[in-house]
Amino acid sequence: MFDTMTLTKATGAICGSLLVFLLGSWAAESIYSMGSGYGDDRVQGFVIDTGADDAADVAADEGPSFAELFAAADMSNGERVFRNCAACHALEQGVNKAGPYLYGVVGRDVGASQGFAYSGALTAVVDAWTPQELDAFLENPRGYAPGTTMGYAGLRKAQDRADLIAFLDQTDGTTYEMPAAATTPAEEAPAEPEATEEAPAEEAPAEEEAAAEAPAEEAAAAEAPAQEAATTEEAAAEAAPAGNFATLVAAADVAQGEKLYRRCAACHAVQDGQNKAGPHLYAIVGRDIASVDGFSYSDALKGLDGAWTVEQLDGWLENPRAFAPGNRMGFPGLKGEEDRANLIGYLATLGN
Repeated sequence: MFDTMTLTKATGAICGSLLVFLLGSWAAESIYSMGSGYGDDRVQGFVIDTGADDAADVAADEGPSFAELFAAADMSNGERVFRNCAACHALEQGVNKAGPYLYGVVGRDVGASQGFAYSGALTAVVDAWTPQELDAFLENPRGYAPGTTMGYAGLRKAQDRADLIAFLDQTDGTTYEMPAAATTPAEEAPAEPEATEEAPAEEAPAEEEAAAEAPAEEAAAAEAPAQEAATTEEAAAEAAPAGNFATLVAAADVAQGEKLYRRCAACHAVQDGQNKAGPHLYAIVGRDIASVDGFSYSDALKGLDGAWTVEQLDGWLENPRAFAPGNRMGFPGLKGEEDRANLIGYLATLGN
């Protein structure tokens, strides 16, 4: 049996252990907490970084929207990205390969490629290939349309998808108009420079009033922009022979033509002597066909005589392959007559 001394020692050891435990707990709480240590005013003094905050920051800053990327797309990069698709898809209308042809695919009804046997998984998901639907499909085809027979794993970079869709958008010579509801203030920003370009015409009444009150010299200065515009139109008219289409070119919307030129910018420069995939377009109106130094033309174009009149350019831009069969230009054509007139009107201002 335990004597009194043994029992006292055992009790003291237990109490000492509890005291050490309580002191350790108090010390730990003092180190890892700030505040009184009790109640709701306690503040965590030491934080272990799990990466959750960084993930939240990344989610909050996802970068530009698809609509913004699509509006500022680089079609030359889109053409390069398309090479990944070329093994299974053709750009020529009606030419199906392992996959359906992609001519005019942007805005086209799903399952509308004649002669191609679709899996049915796509038509169950979406009705038409809007740019947004194409973006979702290209990012993850199997996740977008489970059961699709497309074996492509997906295009992860949003910028590459936007560039590719913009390139495919111009294959039929038309441009998909994004719905107004999908436009954000950031997307509307480019419209401000366009409004600025048109501002002189809108502010003309104010300028005329100022001219009426000002001396004759100030009135002449106010009329200078209009005279310059008239000179530009006259230059386009002089570069074009008489005719209905030449009349359209003479009255062309040069600003709209410059916007249309962006479709050509991937392959053509407007600086004199600067050739890219295609010859430069500086002073092209009135220039001899296939006459740019340093550019290797196809035999189809070298076999043509004469100059690039507005009528010749009109026929070329409408259907390059029919105009010069066998030429190497991959652009399918610009179908709208007014668009062609505006583009040629803009080109007529370069070097003339």
